[in-house]
Amino acid sequence: MQTDVDPRSLIGRKAFDRDGMRIGTVDEVYLDDATGEPEWAAVRTGLFSRDALVPLRPSRADGEGLHVPYERALIRNAPDIGAGRHLSPEQELRLYRHYGLAIPPDDGASGASGG
Repeated sequence: MQTDVDPRSLIGRKAFDRDGMRIGTVDEVYLDDATGEPEWAAVRTGLFSRDALVPLRPSRADGEGLHVPYERALIRNAPDIGAGRHLSPEQELRLYRHYGLAIPPDDGASGASGG
């Protein structure tokens, strides 16, 4: 994702899957503990649904909202981490594996904080 995007500006924006279908609304943005860069977004996928964490790095934000390059089913089946809490390194590794992302050089041990 563009590094010049203010993470706070993503909160409340619509999120879309790779096919352009709306998947929900961004509730929270998690920052990498080591770099302070936006790393994950918690997306509320329905009125009574939990938040699903999606990676921001391969995603893009524009005037329409946040576009995530994954299928809706993959996003909805993301590991339930419990939005609003700090991500442990183990939880972050589970998310990297779920989305098929390369694990960062520090083996994902940085964790991420909601904000």
